[in-house]
Amino acid sequence: MKKEFFIDFDGTITITDTCRAMVQAYARAGWEELNRRWENKEISTEECANRTFELFDATPGELKKLVEGIDIDPFFIDFWQWCRDKDYPVYILSDGYDFNIRIILSKYQLSIPFYANRLVYNGGFSIECPYLNRTCGNCGTCKTSLMGELKDADSQAVYIGDGYSDICPARQADMVYAKGTLYKYCIDQGLPALEYHDFGDILSSLEHGS
Repeated sequence: MKKEFFIDFDGTITITDTCRAMVQAYARAGWEELNRRWENKEISTEECANRTFELFDATPGELKKLVEGIDIDPFFIDFWQWCRDKDYPVYILSDGYDFNIRIILSKYQLSIPFYANRLVYNGGFSIECPYLNRTCGNCGTCKTSLMGELKDADSQAVYIGDGYSDICPARQADMVYAKGTLYKYCIDQGLPALEYHDFGDILSSLEHGS
């Protein structure tokens, strides 16, 4: 059966979460509490990000330099090439920022369609959420809705992720590769998922027909 891959970006494709790197580098005290409230679903991605950006001291140039120094999983390009050879679509679904994703994809000369929150700078940073699901409103980018819209009815939806924003789409996918918070959630909830540490593990699993 044909596969379609829906992949988280921060901490999944990238080794370092670009959003966390931003706040650790440029945000004043207080962002940790906002992040805790977001993890507990007390505030939305949009509110968390925009309130965190009120604590920021950085320019777009400084942010670009920071993100350019972040690397991707060393086996991701091999995985991406395998998907291209098989004619399997790959989509990036991110609750992070388009600015960061563009920089990383350009750095590695990767052409992959992506869906993410829009980072805006007008004397200070803020985000806009073009893929918000207003019936829920929790994540800025509703990965579940996007996966439903993009998936071909005759294909197997494979989801790959590691974090809180990956929980909902993982519940709807036909096959899940998980690590970190997402894998713990799947184990706790009895959801089928294959644990991975890097894209080398995923590629090996796929080549052996898992």
